[in-house]
Amino acid sequence: MAYLPQVKIPATYMRGGTSKGVFFRLQDLPEPCQVPGEARDKLFMRVIGSPDPYAAQIDGMGGATSSTSKCVILSKSSQPDHDVDYLYGQVSIDKAFVDWSGNCGNLSTAAGAFAIHAGLVEPARIPENGTCMVRIWQANIHKTIIAHVPVSNGQVQETGDFELDGVTFPAAEIVLEFLDPSDDGEEGGSMFPTGNRVDDLEVPGIGTFKATMISAGIPTIFVNAADIGYQGIELREDINSDPEQLARFERIRVAGALRMGLIKTPEDALTRQHTPKIAFVSPPKSYTASSGKPVEVGEVDLLVRALSMGKLHHAMMGTCAVAIGAAAAVPGTLVNLAAGGGELQAVRFGHPSGTLRVGAEASQVDGSWVVTKAIMSRSARILMEGWVRVPA
Repeated sequence: MAYLPQVKIPATYMRGGTSKGVFFRLQDLPEPCQVPGEARDKLFMRVIGSPDPYAAQIDGMGGATSSTSKCVILSKSSQPDHDVDYLYGQVSIDKAFVDWSGNCGNLSTAAGAFAIHAGLVEPARIPENGTCMVRIWQANIHKTIIAHVPVSNGQVQETGDFELDGVTFPAAEIVLEFLDPSDDGEEGGSMFPTGNRVDDLEVPGIGTFKATMISAGIPTIFVNAADIGYQGIELREDINSDPEQLARFERIRVAGALRMGLIKTPEDALTRQHTPKIAFVSPPKSYTASSGKPVEVGEVDLLVRALSMGKLHHAMMGTCAVAIGAAAAVPGTLVNLAAGGGELQAVRFGHPSGTLRVGAEASQVDGSWVVTKAIMSRSARILMEGWVRVPA
């Protein structure tokens, strides 16, 4: 039997924030994969090494975590006053699907840098030395992200002294602005889909919990750590090593997704793993981060732990950080109350790997809360570039 050689596709492997993924220019993809559909999904799954019953992604570029099972497509923007369109796919590790329902905030950082590397930003907009403002259209959620990318000698500056908890080595700082991050939804919904800043969320077979359900950055369900039996200082292994705890979180997530109108039946959640996120919050406490670094009670405004694709994230998802900043800025949400309450324009929160500061601008318009901007700093760099190869 004759076997065809592998297909070779130009690609770049990049870290962005506390995530990493495989980046493609749309024009470099095989023609059937240049449009949404089964061919594109199958390609991305093969590139990453999914579905893998061993949950290891040995036969692909993925790292068997939600932070490393990702693909990105960039192209010159179809939108006025934007440089690039950025489309993100979260590849399931052990199941055969790619979730296109949300953004990756961490890889938004790399999207800005890659746009320059890949020649997708007009040369006239790139300074010889200074900062290039890359205007990104986030195609999954139809929002604008501005990445302020440092440039040295006409090239993206990747090295620097900016330290980001959850990333081992320092790099150059990239400031991200998420404009109007409130999710308008497909039918023009509210930032608070239930209309409330706090709801009683009934989870069948488990109980009823106070919850803040917000669509900003990414749809997120926040509950109080104490209400579900946690302190808020838990690390990855405390949660991820217990299948019963993970199943309980998934049931809370599904109940929240139904209340938010994101799914119609519990079964729909099986193929919508990327959104919504589930997170739990606590007032400040001292703890030791996963790196061994002490986080003191006076360093942070609150503690947050969040799950991504069914597992506790080792640090914090960038989009979830936007949701944290947005919820903190609105008085009376569980996030705001955990941070001490009142009008907050920025918070520093503790996560399993350390701390992160996020700012947000919130106001009331016609009786409804809106967030006009969320800001945070990340970093990004190319890890490898060339081609990926997949069987024909």
